[in-house]
Amino acid sequence: MKTLYEGKTKNVLKNEEDGSVYILFKDDATGENGVFDPGSNTVGGSVEGKGKIGLMISKYFFGLMEKNSIPTHYLGADIENGLMKVRALTVPKLEFVLRYFTAGSMCRRFSLEEGIPFDPPYTEVTLKDDEQGDPLISERLCIMKGLLKEGQYYEALRITEMVGEVLKKELAQMALTLIDFKIEIGYDENGKMYVVDEITPDIWRVRDKDGKIPNQIECSKLILEKI
Repeated sequence: MKTLYEGKTKNVLKNEEDGSVYILFKDDATGENGVFDPGSNTVGGSVEGKGKIGLMISKYFFGLMEKNSIPTHYLGADIENGLMKVRALTVPKLEFVLRYFTAGSMCRRFSLEEGIPFDPPYTEVTLKDDEQGDPLISERLCIMKGLLKEGQYYEALRITEMVGEVLKKELAQMALTLIDFKIEIGYDENGKMYVVDEITPDIWRVRDKDGKIPNQIECSKLILEKI
């Protein structure tokens, strides 16, 4: 396997014999100073078994998206080796964010209190660039930089909203309230768009029935008991 991309919590691999593409889920978790936080841009530590758990959760939620007519890059999973087989797509360095409540970086950027509800949900698109602090980016700049083609920016936001509805409903059945999440979206040679990367507690924030916001490690344990 050739490593195409090495990320904080996952690597993208390619089988050079048949051209198939895989994502390797690692045991690393984002955070800072030993505190885990799905919104962080640095690795906060490692937890044995986290990668396999993340793959199991992603497998479940990608299947749920497909059942709701939301296309994904998921093609199969080898849980034991932490590998997810995926479609070979163009994946721009963008994150599509949907917020149901104010939290995290939004509160810091705009001096807002935590927990203010958004109705309708608030969407943002950010450029994946740690050095620049993942700045917000517009459709015009995405097209100018060659990241997206005409019309894909708002199509990706439409898909993000669809993901949010499915995710919010499913997590509510697990007694969890979805605060916000971020996804990545790729496209094929025909421009068709797919949800890519992962769908795990590494990409969302939730509040439990006691009002606590569990970190991604705690939340994964809760989710694993439900699926």
